[in-house]
Amino acid sequence: MERVIDKVALVSGGARGIGAAVASRLHGEGARVVIGDVLDEEGKDTAERMGSGAVYVHLDVTSPRDWEAAVGAAVDTFGGLHILVNNAGIVNFGPIEDYTLEQWNSVITVNLTGTFNGIKAAIPALKQSKGGSVINISSIAGIRGYEAIPGYTASKFGVRGLTKSAALDLGRYGIRVNSVHPGVISTPMTAGMEMDMSRVALNRQGHPGEIADLVLYLASNESSFVTGAEFVIDGGDTAGAVTPPGQSRG
Repeated sequence: MERVIDKVALVSGGARGIGAAVASRLHGEGARVVIGDVLDEEGKDTAERMGSGAVYVHLDVTSPRDWEAAVGAAVDTFGGLHILVNNAGIVNFGPIEDYTLEQWNSVITVNLTGTFNGIKAAIPALKQSKGGSVINISSIAGIRGYEAIPGYTASKFGVRGLTKSAALDLGRYGIRVNSVHPGVISTPMTAGMEMDMSRVALNRQGHPGEIADLVLYLASNESSFVTGAEFVIDGGDTAGAVTPPGQSRG
């Protein structure tokens, strides 16, 4: 089934993890895909594995010039742009009393300003395509607070708010803007972190392909009346806590 046939997608942070899964899923459903990342070798390998209809471009999301070049690559190579997935992101750690301004600036610049840069750069091409879909990858850290990641949490709340504002501004052009809020997903970013999933309803981490399936829906015409919305995909993490397996419920 080709749910995004004849569409062109640009995915930031597309070299690995969630971004690579999203790019591959869209490509498999008929889209031509531009993969943007700062991980050049991994990005090239990802595009090569996907084959015809996929290209890699170097994209530092903090650089408006890189964004212009990435959008230009989509238009010049494939004839337009219909789907933008703002996926690139970083995380750093420290309680607020020890958290430095440098840490704050680095994560805000990539996660929030990078998303702003992407939306701004894509608007002309999306308008030229008579509409489109922008999917911003936030986090459940954009739904509730977490200790020792103040910059990441603030950035992801910011992406959530930016999504809604952009949806209101761009709806008149037929451009939809939505946010996706993953819980703990098994990716290179989370590798090595100890994650206790015993109190989460589904009792496991998610997989990048599960996020990709949701992004595919938002990129397709199936979600044509969906904009300004937030989609939580976290195995029940934000719903509340369950009794860990093996423990008595009462």
